[in-house]
Formats: sequence, structure tokens, C-alpha cells
Amino acid sequence: MAKILVVEDDKFLREMISRKLDKEGYEVVQAVDGEKGEEMIKSEKPDLVLLDLILPGIDGFDVLERTKKDPEVAGIPVIILSNLGQKSEVERGLNLGAVDFLIKAHFTPAEIVKKIRETI
Repeated sequence: MAKILVVEDDKFLREMISRKLDKEGYEVVQAVDGEKGEEMIKSEKPDLVLLDLILPGIDGFDVLERTKKDPEVAGIPVIILSNLGQKSEVERGLNLGAVDFLIKAHFTPAEIVKKIRETI
């Protein structure tokens, strides 16, 4: 069973995505801010990280950049799930090593699960 780390500060969205992933048979771990997310990437070694960008403390770009610089966890695929959607932000996320960039408003939980399935 694949383990997914959901790093999202919005409780409603985090719970909704986590429930959907759980129903699909994934093991789900959650972090509510960038610092905890970064810690959990190292401690949990998930199969995939679903990462918000606007987070309290360290933002998602920093979490992504630090993760990709750490040889121990650099290979873990990261999908950004954010309300940010400017071309420059999408490009920055992909250039930092994200495998995909999903804009929250454009994807249902089922579509997010499909993207995760395609990635791992």
C-alpha cells in the first residue's frame, strides 16, 4: 500500500483529500504546515507528497527545494496542489522538481487520486 503525505493547512481540504485517498486504499499521513511537512518527508518516507504552496511558516516552494536537495528523499515524487496558478509559479514549482502542478479549483478529489495513481 502506497503512503501519501498530504501537506495542506486548510483543514477541510486536507480531510477531504485524505478521506478520498484512504477510501482508494492509500495510507495517508498529514502535515498542516511546511515545517512539519518537511520533517514528515524525512521521517515517513512517503511514496508521494501532495504539497500546498501557501503554508504557515515555510512555504511549499521551500519545502520542495529542500526536499530535492536532500539525497535521502530527493527521489520522492511531489505533486503541487495549490490555488496559485500563475505561469511563473507553475514553472517555478516544476523547475524545483515537482512532477505535476494541480490548481485546486480545477481538480476534484477523484481527479487528484487519478494523478497520484498515474505518478506512482
